[in-house]
Amino acid sequence: MSMENGNGSMRKKKWNFLQGNKEVNNNNNNNGSSAISVRGVYSMMLSNINEEDERDVVRLCRADPTDFPCFRTTQDAPHAIAEAVESFRFNSYAPSGGLFQARRAVADLVSSDFPYKLSPENVFLTVGCTEAINIITTVLARPGANILLPRPGYPQYQARAAFCRLEVRYFDLLPDRGWELDLDSLEALADDNTVAMVLINPSNPCGNVFTYHHLKKVAETAKKLGIFIISDEVYAHLTFGSKPYVAMGAFASIVPIITLGSLSKRWVVPGWRLGWIVTCDPHGILQDIGIVTNIKTYLDITSNPPTFVQAAVPQILEKTKDDFYTKNLNIMKEAAEILYDRCKEIPCLTCPHKPEGTMTAMLKINFSKLEGIVDDVDFCVKLAKEESVVLLPGVTVGLKNWIRITYVVDPSALKEGLSRIKAFSLRHAIQLP
Repeated sequence: MSMENGNGSMRKKKWNFLQGNKEVNNNNNNNGSSAISVRGVYSMMLSNINEEDERDVVRLCRADPTDFPCFRTTQDAPHAIAEAVESFRFNSYAPSGGLFQARRAVADLVSSDFPYKLSPENVFLTVGCTEAINIITTVLARPGANILLPRPGYPQYQARAAFCRLEVRYFDLLPDRGWELDLDSLEALADDNTVAMVLINPSNPCGNVFTYHHLKKVAETAKKLGIFIISDEVYAHLTFGSKPYVAMGAFASIVPIITLGSLSKRWVVPGWRLGWIVTCDPHGILQDIGIVTNIKTYLDITSNPPTFVQAAVPQILEKTKDDFYTKNLNIMKEAAEILYDRCKEIPCLTCPHKPEGTMTAMLKINFSKLEGIVDDVDFCVKLAKEESVVLLPGVTVGLKNWIRITYVVDPSALKEGLSRIKAFSLRHAIQLP
């Protein structure tokens, strides 16, 4: 039998595995787009770059500033990694929850913002914050359950919830109120099957920082609804405006809090994949209802962060000097001001709120001033083709016809990127008679 005939026979055979798990690709959001992720959209935008354009690509799409020499991790970090590796003591598997000394260091770090003390038993180390999100959504998923997510927000929550068949309901963040939560809409969404809500503070993608007063109201609302709060604090302490960072765990006496965090942003090492889940629950409610047990069980069947990275954590957290943080915050503040000021020169874009933290901001597109562009995806695709500038369409984070811009890049690259966006907008501006 020829190879050609053999291939035909194989293709006609009935195979039991069909298409595999359809949920992987049927990860739909409210706008009908499937499998939306920052990585996927970023790759799609890069594929639209004109290869004949000899200019450097300006990447204002993802919050990873490590491409730029002005953003380097503290020297204490690689030294701690090298010391752990060269000791030959951390080549083994780590315990499911992580090395005790690393968990203790994270507990001390997180509870430094609280009126109470955490223990290592409150901390579970994960492969970046992405795995922390995966774990939390999985342990909450049960038939009929739903979770409340912010819009705009971080798409990993929606994607993972859909994969776990955990229903998603969205509450709005209000741009005209500095991206505060719409607490009335939050209350209206919840029912007896609502298990938790997600809060991202400082906010990705909006770049705002919530006040103590507003966070307390959020905690009181969650208590009223009988749900706990998943507080995504990957950008903890990365604030440079007038509002200080307030950890949600400070309100754990009101309602149980699960805090998610990582080394990625503050220490500028997203590729090291070291994150954490922290239970902030002085009344022991999460323990009593079995959430903590579920987390531990999940960790028994998943991967750990590299053991030598875990071993380096105590030294990294202890030895990093304040001037490292200050230098980065000063660069971020300068970049936020560049973005806010130069955005005013681009007729079709509006930045409703000057960034106060994180590495990203949301810009609204005014289509009444543009010709031949139908939505945010079209805007970003054509911008990539014509100007070699990569932005993230707002639909990716749940806000259609907006764009998310990452401004924490080298200031010269940011200025160049905004200059090209301005040229693009003028080229596509409606020509008045």
